[in-house]
Amino acid sequence: MKKILLLICMCSIFTTYGQVKEDINGNLIGPLQKNDFLKGKHKSWFTQNYNDYTPNEKILKKIKKKIKNITVKSFIGTWCHDSERELPRFYKIMESIEFDVTKNFQMIGITRGKKTPDNLQEGYNIKQTPTFIFYKDNKEIGRYIEHSKKSIEKDILKILTK
Repeated sequence: MKKILLLICMCSIFTTYGQVKEDINGNLIGPLQKNDFLKGKHKSWFTQNYNDYTPNEKILKKIKKKIKNITVKSFIGTWCHDSERELPRFYKIMESIEFDVTKNFQMIGITRGKKTPDNLQEGYNIKQTPTFIFYKDNKEIGRYIEHSKKSIEKDILKILTK
């Protein structure tokens, strides 16, 4: 009996680990990847905003020179119009400069209350979405929050050149 219970627990852990959680409104909560936006109710806004955005090539070249040894952690809300606009743009920029988003980018979906069930937001002082936190040598070097001041590319470049 103990072996059966252990087997049930292990199966439960492995089937829920890494899966995207949705709230009752279908908003994505927890660790996310780009593929999570390429299906379901989020596909239309993500794809349209990704395809409609044309980054500044001159700024992209400068970012590409400065992005080495940088990691990024983001907190987004799929319920947030700013996240819907900025996240696809961020991906377009990072993919254009061949930034390894699978290795150097972590994205977490949060609730309207800026939380996750596993408290993944703790210690990051998240007040607005999206928030992209840039790190070099595991130290925060800057944040891109909610919307651009000049353009997303220029704001990222400014963070990288501080």
